[in-house]
Amino acid sequence: MVLRRWTAADLAPFAALNADPVVMEFFPAPLTLDQTKLFIAGAEAHFEREGFGLWATELIETGEMIGFVGFSIPRFEAAFTPCVEIGWRLAHKFWGQGYAPEGALEVLNQAFTRLDLDEIVSFTSILNLNSMRVMDKIGMKRDVAEDFEHPRVDEGHRLRRHVLYRLNKSQFLAANEKV
Repeated sequence: MVLRRWTAADLAPFAALNADPVVMEFFPAPLTLDQTKLFIAGAEAHFEREGFGLWATELIETGEMIGFVGFSIPRFEAAFTPCVEIGWRLAHKFWGQGYAPEGALEVLNQAFTRLDLDEIVSFTSILNLNSMRVMDKIGMKRDVAEDFEHPRVDEGHRLRRHVLYRLNKSQFLAANEKV
């Protein structure tokens, strides 16, 4: 898998991914084409502003764009912010093939070696067991006491309750000494 910056050719496959109700099950709504354009522009702006961001992800064998893996800085207030969040979103047909953990471990290595960050967090709806499994696989740890109500999800919405996972530099380096 290749992690790279976004190109104009990514719009169509990423828009299809964002419109897929299976992929977007744990988001308030699928994204429109215009929202996808804004997402890509925001991801690129994040790279320019912060020096890191959400990498477009493609398969080495085919060059097919399959989603993203990378970092963002959440733009809401919570007990754990400010922070750097790791996230991923892949086309449904690529789920369960190890791509999310593979990409996540690569960007975590960048975070803790090249970027010299101290800690990375990840969060998702308490209903999103697939993403929670990825967080477990990459060595992140959940403290149930840190679960939270996402401030950008309406009260009473089934997706409001979120889990928070953390991983610090020393934990990652100790678990990945051969990286």
